[in-house]
Amino acid sequence: MSSRSTNITTCSRSSSARLRHGDRVVAQTPIDAKLHVDFEESERLFDYSTSVDFTASTSTSNLPSSTVSAYLRKMQRGSLIQPFGCLIAIDEQNFTVLAYSENAPEMLDLAPHTVPNIEQKEALTFGTDVRSLFRSSGATALQKAVNFTDVNLLNPILVHCKNSGKPFYAILHRIDVGLVVDLEPVNPADVPVTAAGALKSYKLAAKAISRLQSLSNGNISLLCDVLVREVSDLVGYDRVMVYKFHEDEHGEVVAECRSSELEPYLGLHYPATDIPQASRFLFMKNKVRMICDCLAPPVKVTQDKKLAQPLSLGGSTLRSPHGCHSKYMSNMGSIASLVMSVTINEDGDEKESDQQMGRRKLWGLVVCHHTSPRFVPFPLRYACEFLIQVFGVQISKEVELSAQQREKHILRTQTVLCDMLLRDSPVGIVTQSPNVMDLVKCDGAALYHRNKIWLLGVTPTESQIKDIADWLIEYHGETTGLSTDSLMEAGYPGASVLGDAVCGMAAVKITSKDFLFWFRSHTAKEIKWGGAKHDPIDKDDGRGMHPRSSFKAFLEVVKSRSIPWEDVEMDAIHSLQLILRGSLQDEVVDDSKMIVNIPSVDTSIERVDELLIVTGEMVRLIETASVPILAVDASGKINGWNTKVAELTGLVVPEAIGVLLVDLVADDSVEAVRNMLFSALQGKEEKNVEIKLKRFGPQGTLDLVILVANACSSRDARGNIVGVCFVGQDITGQKLITDKYTRVQGDYVGIVRSPCALIPPIFMMDEHGRCLEWNDTMQQLSGLKREETLDRVVLGEVFTTKNFGCRVKDQDTLTKLRILLNGVIAGQDGDKLLFGFFDRQGKYVEALLSANKRVNSEGKITGVLCFLHVASPELQYAMHVQRISEQAAANSLTKLAYIRREIKNPLNGMKCVQNLMRSSDLNIEQSKLLKTISLCQEQLAKIVDDNDIESIEECYLEMNSAEFNLGEVLEVVINQVTILSQERQVQVTCDSPAEAAFMYLYGDNSRLQQVLSDFLANALRFTPAFEGSSVLFRLTPRKERIGTNVQIAHLEFRITHPAPGIPEELIQEMFNHSQSVSREGLGLYISQKLVKIMNGTVQYLREAGRSSFIILVEFPVAH
Repeated sequence: MSSRSTNITTCSRSSSARLRHGDRVVAQTPIDAKLHVDFEESERLFDYSTSVDFTASTSTSNLPSSTVSAYLRKMQRGSLIQPFGCLIAIDEQNFTVLAYSENAPEMLDLAPHTVPNIEQKEALTFGTDVRSLFRSSGATALQKAVNFTDVNLLNPILVHCKNSGKPFYAILHRIDVGLVVDLEPVNPADVPVTAAGALKSYKLAAKAISRLQSLSNGNISLLCDVLVREVSDLVGYDRVMVYKFHEDEHGEVVAECRSSELEPYLGLHYPATDIPQASRFLFMKNKVRMICDCLAPPVKVTQDKKLAQPLSLGGSTLRSPHGCHSKYMSNMGSIASLVMSVTINEDGDEKESDQQMGRRKLWGLVVCHHTSPRFVPFPLRYACEFLIQVFGVQISKEVELSAQQREKHILRTQTVLCDMLLRDSPVGIVTQSPNVMDLVKCDGAALYHRNKIWLLGVTPTESQIKDIADWLIEYHGETTGLSTDSLMEAGYPGASVLGDAVCGMAAVKITSKDFLFWFRSHTAKEIKWGGAKHDPIDKDDGRGMHPRSSFKAFLEVVKSRSIPWEDVEMDAIHSLQLILRGSLQDEVVDDSKMIVNIPSVDTSIERVDELLIVTGEMVRLIETASVPILAVDASGKINGWNTKVAELTGLVVPEAIGVLLVDLVADDSVEAVRNMLFSALQGKEEKNVEIKLKRFGPQGTLDLVILVANACSSRDARGNIVGVCFVGQDITGQKLITDKYTRVQGDYVGIVRSPCALIPPIFMMDEHGRCLEWNDTMQQLSGLKREETLDRVVLGEVFTTKNFGCRVKDQDTLTKLRILLNGVIAGQDGDKLLFGFFDRQGKYVEALLSANKRVNSEGKITGVLCFLHVASPELQYAMHVQRISEQAAANSLTKLAYIRREIKNPLNGMKCVQNLMRSSDLNIEQSKLLKTISLCQEQLAKIVDDNDIESIEECYLEMNSAEFNLGEVLEVVINQVTILSQERQVQVTCDSPAEAAFMYLYGDNSRLQQVLSDFLANALRFTPAFEGSSVLFRLTPRKERIGTNVQIAHLEFRITHPAPGIPEELIQEMFNHSQSVSREGLGLYISQKLVKIMNGTVQYLREAGRSSFIILVEFPVAH
């Protein structure tokens, strides 16, 4: 960090932190670019630690901007991806291909395997419709995704290759030219997950999240240690680390979980160049970054020549690592990595405006390394991202809590120091305990006052202190102090003599010649390394890029440098400076950067130190106040301009001081300001006056700041009025909303009262039930004039059951209207009511009435706005037909309810007989038959009880979860289709491994029986009867262990039958419900939805001579 002159009174802490971070990013990026160029030009001879030291110690100002631009372009637009997936970029308007990776044709089974024909060659090229590459369900999902604002919420989308049916996860993100689709192959043995089933991914992280949230506050180290263990259990990498970024951008490993044979990295510090600023920017865009194999050759992305520049791959999950990073990984023996970014709220954001809420910064990374190639499926990466988000929230709270505790400690120390000053000013703060060294973290401190020096801790000698003071007066005399983490970089000539003992310094001027100093030693003194100590006599292994080489590079970079001074520390130092300046006997220096000039003190009260201390503290409070405060002298010129008003107007303090206030206000506020000034200078202080200040600089589209201000007369020690102080409240946002509301209200009234035929009938009611509006269309519809309705009671005088006003049919109609209107007044959401009344000519008018809340600018409900939707003759006829249809549907439901009720009687009889049989002595075969009957009876009972079909269609039906035997389920399914098989003269062959009979799972066995029997029955219905005709029902199970105690059984049921297969229209009905659906289509549709509720998928695959249902589901293993 370069030195900086400190005038801390002119900007808020959070703003200055962001500015400093921005400066560091700008300064660091050319250094990153230079290292990258050095590596590419001399890869074999590249010495990382030496290059970092040389680059950091020399200027990069001579580095051409084109070199930096080329570096940044290569980082984001390198046109290379990792080979574990493929990439396609498309135009969102017409879905045509703009670019694709060279491995895409082969991976998507589009490459010809024999002599290619024209059609095969054109399967994937620029201009190809991407929807033609995938089957209908995937193509439809991609088409729908384009209409979403944030396509990331839909990831992953499951698609299947059109030719082979191979499944892929499509992971989408937007870029400047269109949509990038990353395609990652899905392991056929895994159950695919889509965005709708993303909750499953979160469940994988549930245990880890619960563990993190159970930890007590106040221990970031423990939080990090627990996280690395949980992430290690979740993803199984050889090494998991938490990598924290420090204030000066360098990094440190603060927690580690590793295999015993690996070298520890805990405690290692790394220079800022280890993770370039461009990479950090990409981590903010793409929160989870996976490298499967750093040694695998990358794949090139080919793009249409009409694109102006290479594709931006910053958000791609497949982006290839650049060569420097790959070399680093291979040198440390790491082949695969998974990196997750930890982001927290920026300092002070919780106190800033809504526009700045949500501003995030990169706190650190969770880094996973593996010594062999490793691929983590997208759902598990999704779970990791969710876990790290929770961790980021926890860290954000801990950082905030730590900052609050540090500020409280400083405040307590500050209070004690102030008390010391009252008793022994100023030497008490260095001769008593606690002292100035307790105020901030430092290695030494010194007070230089009236040519005397008091030393504490590790400091320069007295002669060196005097030399530093003279240097400050000569080179920094215009400032109130200086803070730096490197006196050498700050330009102090004697820095080399001080050595590592004194590197950093914070100095504040307390009189024109007196100073208070704090000193810090070399950064390396602060470093604690959990592994072997980095001793100068240890020999490096000669590898140019390695964590230990990075540590050596870090020590070189921080040579002659201390840890940086934090904002909260400088705030405390500056506060003490203000108090000291008031308490010491010295000429008051005119400093235009201070908010108020402290008037010279009358000799009669020269010794009243306490009054001056209070004055100094008041100055500090005004400068750091969260409300705008400004002051003018008797001539109306600005002599006080605090941080808040500078922030609001964009006019910094030095530029504001000395300017006439009337020159800074809007024209329509000049007269009000002059009157306020005149009155305040006469002693009359006006309150709550609106002032409009001009904005300066790039402050957005608004050009004025609107304040409500109080005037306070400023008096000198003799009581004479010498100026005016304005204390304001920013009401700009509120005023804009009020003005906009007024304009909208005016437009609104104009539209409502317009005689245009397109405006529907409208009437309004206030909160007391009286009519406020009766528009022109409503007059024409009812025959009632506006003046006849205004200020009359809507229910009883406007709409009545009598022979005046608008007569309704009966009291029941009036009651329904009253319920609707009163509900809206009470705050309920508006609803619709089929409403009718007789007009003045006795004609009955029927309409649909919509009622909506009317609210004022404060959000209070002030009445009801009602629209009447009057149907045309054609629509009235359609409504009549609809009512007949609804009545017919209601009759059908009544009959269905009767049938359900009647079925339950024999079901209960069957259940009773089963209970009697269980109490009898049965042999093994009889017990098995009884079990089969029981399972069929339970399935039938569940189907009969399915009243809420909508819950199945919308996939929120609650499934039972009980232990069941998979072998028994298979036997039940075969028995249910046996009679149909005999009738169709088609044999059913069940092919399942022997282990299925002994596999016990948790789940809803009745629903599994229902869907399998339905798919199997449909396969039988559409299988032609011929000699040897058969349907194959095959089960392929696979077990997967998650963690230490959980096993998941992945089941693939494949029902294969001869061509021609199930008609295409039925397959369409299985996935797309319509009103004219057939009986078989409805059954397939319900079964498909039930599989989806079980987090499974259904496919129908047509092949040469045969077709297959493929049902993929998964259940936890019971034991």
